[in-house]
Amino acid sequence: MLKRFLCVVTLALIGGLAAPLAAAEKVAPVRMGAGLMTFDTVPGWGLGPDGKSQIGPTHGGVVIDKAGNIYTSANMGVFVFNPEGQVIRRFLGEKYSNIHDMKIRDEDGVEFIYGARNANAEGIKFHSETGDIVLKLPFPKESGLELKAFSPTAISVAPNGDIFLSDGYASNHIFKFDKTGKYLKHFGVKGNGLKEFNTAHGMVLDTRYDPPRLLVCDRNHEPKGRLVHYSLEGEFIDEVITGLGMPTSAAVQGDYVSVPDLHGRLVILDKSNTIMAVLGHNSDPATRVNFNVPQEQWKEGIFSGTHGSYWDKAGNLYVQDWNVSGRIMKLVRVK
Repeated sequence: MLKRFLCVVTLALIGGLAAPLAAAEKVAPVRMGAGLMTFDTVPGWGLGPDGKSQIGPTHGGVVIDKAGNIYTSANMGVFVFNPEGQVIRRFLGEKYSNIHDMKIRDEDGVEFIYGARNANAEGIKFHSETGDIVLKLPFPKESGLELKAFSPTAISVAPNGDIFLSDGYASNHIFKFDKTGKYLKHFGVKGNGLKEFNTAHGMVLDTRYDPPRLLVCDRNHEPKGRLVHYSLEGEFIDEVITGLGMPTSAAVQGDYVSVPDLHGRLVILDKSNTIMAVLGHNSDPATRVNFNVPQEQWKEGIFSGTHGSYWDKAGNLYVQDWNVSGRIMKLVRVK
């Protein structure tokens, strides 16, 4: 009887310890991609000491400064991480909320963040270290247009400082300003024609070509999801690739471009715009294109609503999901 009692107590103690130990076990990295574009995930990167997301709901972008710090925009503002995943500064509050897309630019040794604020109907430019806002780009009345709504989703900057702001959630016009914010012109129109946009959602200066050009993520264009090239004067060049699902944004490094797809994957293209690798593919219809996947349901190496990405100097990728809990991931390039 005594032996049986001791056995039961021992098993109970073991059982009581097993759950915390199991919970404390580290998640293994997941390898993804192919060939030159093979990556390992970094489990838990960017999470707080309690293992929880620190940034709140995400519907934004990612950029990296010269020092290697990672900026990601969440609904409540902008969070800056060091490469190890610790938050080193924040820009919070109404002035920095709802930045849907970001770009970073070195201007005479000072780095500035350019942002497209969809819910706040403007573009902004602010100092990357102090957060001081130095320029705002509201709807340009000088354009002569009468729009029912203005909801910018993407922003890019030309080598000479001209700024492009895409009204991707409303008119689908792309507005061009000079570096001081003076309206210059607009181009593009909503539709499914060859030279029309059906949600000009993302946009980047495509430096893979000389002279550089705009690469626009035409998210809902039929056939579903395409990239198109426009000159910096607003002239249509060509249709780059189709059938990408719902391409949300693009980031260029050297000859390569990363293109998040809201269906829960990230596509990498080479200079010929051939697909080199697909990362984080989500095969579950219940959790892809889905904002409401809480942190406790995240799966390592599986994305749910891929929205922003950026390359660091070593070729590693930082990827943001459109997500209710706020998700940003680090993918380390396998050499």
